[in-house]
Amino acid sequence: MTKVVIIDSASRIVTSVTHHTGAEHRRLANRVVEEALNKSGLSIGDIVYIIATGYGRINVPFADKQITELTCHARGVAYFFPDVRTAIDIGGQDAKGLKIKDGRLIDFVMSDKCAAGTGRFLEVIAHALGLKLEELGPISLKSTQKVSISSTCTVFAQQEVTNSLSMGVPLEDVVAGLHDAIASRVARMVRRLKVEPDVVFTGGVAKNTGVVKALEQNLGCPVLVPPEPLLSGAIGAALIARETVEKARAEGKPLPKQVRKLEEATFFK
Repeated sequence: MTKVVIIDSASRIVTSVTHHTGAEHRRLANRVVEEALNKSGLSIGDIVYIIATGYGRINVPFADKQITELTCHARGVAYFFPDVRTAIDIGGQDAKGLKIKDGRLIDFVMSDKCAAGTGRFLEVIAHALGLKLEELGPISLKSTQKVSISSTCTVFAQQEVTNSLSMGVPLEDVVAGLHDAIASRVARMVRRLKVEPDVVFTGGVAKNTGVVKALEQNLGCPVLVPPEPLLSGAIGAALIARETVEKARAEGKPLPKQVRKLEEATFFK
């Protein structure tokens, strides 16, 4: 997903836009920023500073600076929950655990070598079951006895799901088992950081109420979810951009901005 967040000088969110990332990253970056500007009634000249983050940050040539998603994510999570100490992010490509103190990243763990334990895992299973991704959470909450999904491979897990259903296991128990498989895998990874509350869950998978419940059961503590769990990294980038501007002005120094004349000229094409 490609996200844009615009904040004002008081750190209030002016507008945000989210789109599925396609093959042409640079064109999409232009389009989502254009949409955000149109929604807010602003022009590119009104934006004082731009920070790009995430896997595609190098494909945002009009950005003034690129910062890793881990640093931005920590700041964004703390925007919603100032007392956060542990953050868990499960997206389509990877799962991350972050240790945070005072809104700053202290340590992290990451798993990105397999689809199991990510949003992609749930997408594959939902498609195999003929369900929409957003249906999985409500279905799993009806479970009374979740089935155990032991495989750590997406393909083999799909076979386990098919076998369980063929033996008459209720759909809700199978889906709950899938959620527990993801949650237990992620919980094992995050425990390497020593989990401390507040624990915050972000990323697209955080919209799945079944995974939220499974994480709480595996971690043994409440798990908080922001109003829009997909935007944490983008919000963090915007906050760091504002801080960069404030610091430069306080020190009487020019902003370390990139020359964006060419990109601005072609921005809306």
